[in-house]
Amino acid sequence: MNEIINFLKELEQNNNREWFNSNKDRYLNVKSMFEDFIEQVIQGLATFDKDLSIVSTKESIFRIHRDTRFSHDKTPYKTHLGAFMAKGGKTNPRGGYYVHIQPNNSLLSGGIWCPTPAILKSLRQEIYNNADEFLSIVENPDLTHYYQHDDEKLKKVPPTFPSDSPVSEWLKNKRFTPVCYVPEQIFSSSDAVQQTVERLKLLYPLNSFINYSLSL
Repeated sequence: MNEIINFLKELEQNNNREWFNSNKDRYLNVKSMFEDFIEQVIQGLATFDKDLSIVSTKESIFRIHRDTRFSHDKTPYKTHLGAFMAKGGKTNPRGGYYVHIQPNNSLLSGGIWCPTPAILKSLRQEIYNNADEFLSIVENPDLTHYYQHDDEKLKKVPPTFPSDSPVSEWLKNKRFTPVCYVPEQIFSSSDAVQQTVERLKLLYPLNSFINYSLSL
């Protein structure tokens, strides 16, 4: 996996089509390594999350090419490799598991990111209706030891909910994506897959709550 990190470091310094095309063989090798890694991670996740047993690597991995149509940043390539593993693939609006490899900014995450207004409304209602259960999940010390709830929030509790609810702060969330920043060396260790799966397993209760609540 050191080849992945080294390639991404060089890409960050040479983010142009000329350099990328001249290093296409290196990229294809890096891409294959990442695909093999994610395939093993999916297999590990499927041992406790049966929804992952029908998930493919292809539908989980994001393209390295950036969509620059509406961006001021016209650099053509992402400087990270990422995969979101959930039933139905990376575009499915479900709770899932995310792996992000980037020099000096590697992380593991999951949950639900950028839900539609309808999904977010339903999820907030389920959190309010099942406050104790939800808090037992997101405040579990095993989770908070590794993950931080770095979520974008509203300034006020949505008007349909009381401001004194025990989950009032959580009802402000626009997304539910705990983040665990990891040293990039974790992906080069001999037990990289095992470490990744064990860390992502901590998100299983949250994903189960999300997907059961929304019948996704």
